[in-house]
Amino acid sequence: MGTEGGHERAIDTSIPSAARMYDWLLGGELNFEADRKACEDLLRIAPSSRELALNNRWFLQRVVRFLAEERGITQFLDHGSGLPTRPNVHQVAQEVHENARVAYIDIDPIVIAHGRTSLDVNSGTRFIEASMTDTERIVEQASRGGFIDFSRPVAALYVSVIHCLKDSEQPGEMIRRMRERLAPGSYVVVCQLVSDDEKVREDVTKLMRDGTGDQWGRVREKGDVRRYFDGLTVLPPYLVDVTHWRPDSELRLRRAQRTHEWVEFGGVARIR
Repeated sequence: MGTEGGHERAIDTSIPSAARMYDWLLGGELNFEADRKACEDLLRIAPSSRELALNNRWFLQRVVRFLAEERGITQFLDHGSGLPTRPNVHQVAQEVHENARVAYIDIDPIVIAHGRTSLDVNSGTRFIEASMTDTERIVEQASRGGFIDFSRPVAALYVSVIHCLKDSEQPGEMIRRMRERLAPGSYVVVCQLVSDDEKVREDVTKLMRDGTGDQWGRVREKGDVRRYFDGLTVLPPYLVDVTHWRPDSELRLRRAQRTHEWVEFGGVARIR
């Protein structure tokens, strides 16, 4: 479910982190007792959260492969990249294009610690310590030394991170600022946690805000996500529960959500 915050913070293992909770839901080991306890509380509200997290990760892998294979994209900005989980974006992209370049962006201190050793691993990867709302810093750091060429198409990924932003941080404006920096033929990938159930939205938002020391945004509605795509050409199958975005044959063998208190909703759009 991503990581994001307004300022760099010291690692406090007594306070749950969205990045470490996501890691636990994915079956990772980079989490602590507070994160596991928060996940147990989350599962009581939304029992399908583990399956949702796994399906979201598989969506990220499918969308990167699609953009690399079918649209020829070789440059990626992974906003709110979170803790490393194989395969990472660069592993998927570089399997298609050996020269693909991926800039990982995050500000969570534990993500920074692990990201610099696990993600910044070859000449085609770079880790940028920045808030995903700091577009100017991201562009400056990504373009330094010609790593990302913003005169050529880029895929800007905002996968399961927008819900980490408060409304006051204006996530729609953040996406618009990045769109303005991207060349025609670029792509924007956005999805976030949504629910049609007002009580689920309220309960999960309160749990995450209280647990993380107010370092979280909110569960939104599908209409909020649709507004992020205003003015963009959304690709088929358009905006959907990401489990249904171009599912591959392997997905049918994987774990489906048993219940649907909330889903990851979004899609992929082309900048004309």
